[in-house]
Amino acid sequence: MEKDPVCGMQVDPKTALSAVHDGKTYYFCSAGCQTQFEANPSQFVAK
Repeated sequence: MEKDPVCGMQVDPKTALSAVHDGKTYYFCSAGCQTQFEANPSQFVAK
């Protein structure tokens, strides 16, 4: 399981939506969370 960086839900990477940022793949529970992340990834990725 992976954690959705936007809402914190646990998601199954086999079935979840995903996006790549700085070479790392992030997984999302919904298209809404994916869209929010893609609009401003640095807001959700810890430095």
